[in-house]
Amino acid sequence: MRQLSEYINNDFKPFPITETVAEVHDFFADVSYTHFPIIENDAYIGCISAVDAETFEVSKALADYRYMLEGFFVRSTMIWLDVLEVFARNNSNIIPILDDQNKYVGYYEITDVIKFLTETPFLKETGAVIIVEKPTADYSMSQISQIVESNNGKLLGIFVSEADSEKVQVTIKTTAGGTNEIIQSFRRYNYEIISEHQEDDYLNTLKERSEYLDKYLNI
Repeated sequence: MRQLSEYINNDFKPFPITETVAEVHDFFADVSYTHFPIIENDAYIGCISAVDAETFEVSKALADYRYMLEGFFVRSTMIWLDVLEVFARNNSNIIPILDDQNKYVGYYEITDVIKFLTETPFLKETGAVIIVEKPTADYSMSQISQIVESNNGKLLGIFVSEADSEKVQVTIKTTAGGTNEIIQSFRRYNYEIISEHQEDDYLNTLKERSEYLDKYLNI
C-alpha cells in the first residue's frame, strides 16, 4: 500500500505575504481550493481563506490582512486519520504540510487523502459491516473484538461512528462469513444491532412470525 506522504503536492507554490490581493483573487477564480498557504521569508505563517479574500481590497497586499490568516497545518509524519481530522476541523479541502523542523514541504488535497483511504483494507476488502449500539458506560472495544474473533471473524476495522452521554454506536467491518453468529453473540452481550442483515436469523424469524400472525388474523 502507498504511503500518505506520496500524495504531497507542490503543483502551486505558496503565496508570499507580499503578494497582492488582486493576484490572490485571480488564483482562487481558477482553482477550487477553500484556502491556500502563505509564507514569509520561506516560512509558513498561515492560510488565507478564499471566502475571506473576496472581502479584501484588490489594491492591497496580503500583508495588510495578516490578522486574517488561519494557522492550521499537519506534519509530514502524521498518519492519515490525524490528517483527515485536521481537514474536518478546519472545513478545508487543502492542508499545508510542515516537516519536524517546521519547514514547509507542500500540501495535501482532500481528494488525495480520500483516495488513500479507499485503498485501506477497511474500505477495499470485501466483508460485512455491522453497526452495534450500547450504553456509553457499558461498551468495550476489547469485548467487541473478542466477540468477532471468538466467532471466527477477522476485524478489518472498527471505530466509534456516533456517541453521546448515553449511547455509543460502533461500526465494525469483518471478513465475510459467519455474520449471523457474530450478530447473535452481540445480542447475547446486550448490544443492539443497528444495521440490517439478510443473514440475521433472529430478525428473519420475527418477520416470519409476524407474517404468519397477519395471515392468521385475516382469515
